[in-house]
Amino acid sequence: MAYYLVRARLKPERADELAERVKRREFLAMQPFGQALTYALENARRDPATNEAVWEEEDYCTPPLAMERAAVLDHYFDNIRVERVARGEGWQRIAHLPSLWEP
Repeated sequence: MAYYLVRARLKPERADELAERVKRREFLAMQPFGQALTYALENARRDPATNEAVWEEEDYCTPPLAMERAAVLDHYFDNIRVERVARGEGWQRIAHLPSLWEP
């Protein structure tokens, strides 16, 4: 298993839809990544310096997040980039940032 710090641009025209789907935990049952994706998106942060969404996610795919991108992420985000990190390192690095879901 690998962990990644993910940075991406949330598509403004789809932000409200994604927020509702995350709130309803619609991705939770998706196999095999639903639990990890749900946790990641619920806890995603917004980097005010770049106006990007940022989160840590565990993943088993090569390339990273391949299934998540195909099923969910590419619909809601552009310019998705990943950086491999140790478990929890990504969350520590972004803990000071505001929630992605705060107005």
